[in-house]
Amino acid sequence: QVQLVESGGGLVQAGGSLRLSCAASGRTFSSYGMGWFRQAPGSEREFVAAISWSDGRSKYEDSVKGRFTIYRDDAKNTVYLQMNSLKPEDTAVYYCAASPGRGVYSSSGIYYFWGQGTQVTVSS
Repeated sequence: QVQLVESGGGLVQAGGSLRLSCAASGRTFSSYGMGWFRQAPGSEREFVAAISWSDGRSKYEDSVKGRFTIYRDDAKNTVYLQMNSLKPEDTAVYYCAASPGRGVYSSSGIYYFWGQGTQVTVSS
């Protein structure tokens, strides 16, 4: 079992930066692939970024490539999402998720465990 708690969301102006954190409980955090998803009002949850546990590979949704970076610190049981050059369309609730698979996954169905989400609001 893995419990996930996100933090770091908030209100920021367009062009600004935020770093989201996802702290995980459980001794086997380093064996889980991690992902970030987001859901805007009236929209379905969508993939943002993911990182594997096995070799550190990462994957990004096209609209965030070059602006967002996912990375993990297994010693702290934490995965981060550094978000730069934020745009109003990045406004959403951001969720982190954990999967026991070895790969890098963009499908939400692959993930077993989810956090409660953290709100990110980008003003124009």
